Amino acid sequence: MGGSLLADIRVRNMKNVYWRLKSAVGVSLLDTLATLAVVATVSAMAAPAAVNIVDNTRLGMATRDVERELQFARLKAVATNRPMRVRFDCPSTGKLRVVELVGTPQQPDAVKDPDSYAERCSDTVFPYSPTGADQSRLTRPNNDGPIRTLAQGASFSAKKTLEFWPNGTVHADTNAAPPNPWPIVGTSVTITVTRKGQSKNIVVNGFGKIQMDR
Repeated sequence: MGGSLLADIRVRNMKNVYWRLKSAVGVSLLDTLATLAVVATVSAMAAPAAVNIVDNTRLGMATRDVERELQFARLKAVATNRPMRVRFDCPSTGKLRVVELVGTPQQPDAVKDPDSYAERCSDTVFPYSPTGADQSRLTRPNNDGPIRTLAQGASFSAKKTLEFWPNGTVHADTNAAPPNPWPIVGTSVTITVTRKGQSKNIVVNGFGKIQMDR
């Protein structure tokens, strides 16, 4: 009696499992292919937007790097009581360097501060040393910054060498004769950084205000 009852229970359990499996809804191959097609389409549509976000981010990073160098030059001129220049595409394309003006704005040193970008920005001829390492007048320049390189693919599409004075004013090279001292910036000077057809501007006025596109 007990064995017959146990066998009956087992049969019923097996039938329940059978009907549950039979009634379960599965995923067909067609459903799977349709889902993959939808995912592929959405991914293809989203890929360009993702690339644009990355490109814009890198352009923004390059522009912020330039803005920081301009701020560094402004603060350095005030802190050291020495005029500082920011040279672009110096010593080569896509690079910039903050350098101390050797001599005076009225009469820059013709040997140590020539107009040649390649020589004045050379890290070999004028190596970078930690801030405050040497402040002797006999060994100037003492406050040159390191050479900075823009993010890959970024370049300057508009630029002008700027000179920050200890009094907070900003002066720009006009390539006019006589060239010195450089005149104070009028309305503003715009430095433009470009990458893959997109651009961002940094605007500098004669009173040292530096404003970057957001």
